[in-house]
Amino acid sequence: MTTTTTTQPPHPSTEHYSNRIVLTTYPSQSVANPIPLEWGASSPSTRGPVIVSRSKNTLSKRNAIGAHGGSYAIYTALAIASGDLEPDFRPNFLNTQPTFDFTPQPAWHDKTKIVSLDPFGHDIVKYYRPYLEERLDVRPTIAITRATMRVSEVTEAIRIGRLPIDGTIVLNEQGDVRVTKVAAEPVWYLPGVASRFGVEEKDLRRALFEHTGGSYPELITRPDIKVFLPPIGGLTVYIFGPPERVSDPNVRLALRVHDECNGSDVFQSDICTCRPYLTFGIEEAIKEAQGGGSGVVIYFRKEGRALGEVVKYLVYNSRKRGGDTADKYFQRTENIAGTKDMRFQALMPDILHWLGITKIDRMLSMSNMKHDAIVEQGIPIYERVPIPDARAEMIPEDSRVEIDAKIHSGYFTTGRPVTEEDLKAVKGRGWESWEDVTH
Repeated sequence: MTTTTTTQPPHPSTEHYSNRIVLTTYPSQSVANPIPLEWGASSPSTRGPVIVSRSKNTLSKRNAIGAHGGSYAIYTALAIASGDLEPDFRPNFLNTQPTFDFTPQPAWHDKTKIVSLDPFGHDIVKYYRPYLEERLDVRPTIAITRATMRVSEVTEAIRIGRLPIDGTIVLNEQGDVRVTKVAAEPVWYLPGVASRFGVEEKDLRRALFEHTGGSYPELITRPDIKVFLPPIGGLTVYIFGPPERVSDPNVRLALRVHDECNGSDVFQSDICTCRPYLTFGIEEAIKEAQGGGSGVVIYFRKEGRALGEVVKYLVYNSRKRGGDTADKYFQRTENIAGTKDMRFQALMPDILHWLGITKIDRMLSMSNMKHDAIVEQGIPIYERVPIPDARAEMIPEDSRVEIDAKIHSGYFTTGRPVTEEDLKAVKGRGWESWEDVTH
C-alpha cells in the first residue's frame, strides 16, 4: 500500500520573510543606511519622512524605532500572520487629505516645542510624495476630518435653554453639533522627551527597552536613530467653530484637556467626575465658539491615570472594601501601582503648540498638573474654570471622595479649601448587601 504525503503550501505571509531573522541592527552594518531625519528642521523636506517599516525595501532606510498604529500595532501583526493583510501592503491615500489645512506654526520647526508627535504627519502626500513614489512605507500619524456629534448632556442644555441653536455650530434641538476632529498617534523625538523629563537620553532608552520586555533592542543598539513610535494610545482634538480661530491670538479660546476614563466617559459610572467634567467642557467650548471665539477639547488615551483599567478596578475594590474615605484616596492607588499617577503631563502641551495655541483664555480644568505643564511651555492661562457650584448636580455623590481628595492635593477650586479633617469625613458608597465574595 502506497502512502502519499501532501506538502502544506507555505503561508502567504512567510513568503515575504527571509530565513535570516534580523533581531536588531547596528549603525556600522550594511543594513543600516537610514534616510536622514533632522528633527526641528526648517522645512518638511529638510526634516525628512519618518520611516519605521521593516519591509524588504525599507529595512535599511529606517530612521525610526517601533511601529505605526500605537497600541494597535499588534493587530497589524495578527492580520499579517493570519493572512488577512499582505506584509508589503501600501495604502491608497486618494481623497484622504485633511479637511482643513492648518497653518504651519513656528513650533513645527522647533525641536524643543514638539517632541511627542510628528508635526508633518498629517499630510505626507504633500510633503513626502517622492518617497511614496519609490514605494517606501511612509504613513500618516495625524488625520483631520469633519463630523457631527451628539452628546445627551448637550441635547439637554439645548432643551432647557443654556445653549442656543445657531444653525452653524449647534444645528438643531436634537443636539447635533458640527466639529472638526484631529487624531494623532505618538511619535517621540527621544532627546526631546528625555529633556522634558529631566533625564539622560541613554537612561530613557534603557528604561523603555527593559520595561517593554526587551521588545525594542534598537533603543540600545541604534543610538543614531532618535525617533521612536511607542505602543501607546494617542489623542483626539475636537474643535468647535472655524478651525482657523484656534491659532488666532485675537480670538478667545476655551480649552478642556481630558484624560480617558472609559467607565465614566462612556458608561457613566458615578465613582468619578470624569464624564461630568468632559460634558461641561464640551458645552463651554461650544458656547465660546458661538460667541465668536474658539472651543477645543483634547482627549488623551491615558486610562486610569495611565495605570490602566485593570489597576483601576483593583483600586476600586481596595477602596470599597477599606471604607473608601477621601483621606485614603491616593494611598489606595499607591499601594497597588506604586505611584498615584503616571500620566506625566510634560508631553501634553505638544498638541497645543502644533495647533498654534499661544494663550488660553479659559482653561476648563481643575488639574494643577495640566496647568503647570502648559504654563511651563510658555502658554499663559488667563482663567481657570472648575465645575461651578451652581452645577453641583453634575457631581455624583459617590465621586466626592475623588474630587475632594484631588482638591486637597492641589486641584484648583473657587470654593473653600478642603482640610485633612474634611477628607476623613467624606465617604463613598459601600457594598453592603451587594458583596458576592466573603473576605
